[in-house]
Amino acid sequence: MRIFTASIAGGLFGAGLLISGMTDTVKVQGWLDIFGAWDPTLAFVMGGAILPMIFAWQIANRRARAVLGTAIPASPGSEIDRNLVIGSVLFGAGWGLVGLCPGPAMASITWGGSGGLLFMLAMLTGMYVAPLVRSRLTLMSSALS
Repeated sequence: MRIFTASIAGGLFGAGLLISGMTDTVKVQGWLDIFGAWDPTLAFVMGGAILPMIFAWQIANRRARAVLGTAIPASPGSEIDRNLVIGSVLFGAGWGLVGLCPGPAMASITWGGSGGLLFMLAMLTGMYVAPLVRSRLTLMSSALS
């Protein structure tokens, strides 16, 4: 049941990204180009996603278990640390340079051609390499102290 529900949710998410234009790299880059040919239409897409989630978070905070019976994970911390800042900068740089973030990249992989596939491979490589680099840096800093 969980796989079925996740598939339906993922399909709806992907359809929403496609219909809203979030998979169009030119449109996304126009949204990010605030000093040039700025295109504010994606603000409505983001607002359309954020507003219902405010209510969903309120409901989730009052529940002990999800609708499918699994435990609801704890809210992430609100601490702004080095990892959050570095990750945000890398995410923003990738989004600005390519015009894709992970959700739209997955939604566009079937029609994005070699550029979409290259983006997905680079993203997956980064997701694999980042924890290795982080553990290596942790080991190095503990050895130096």
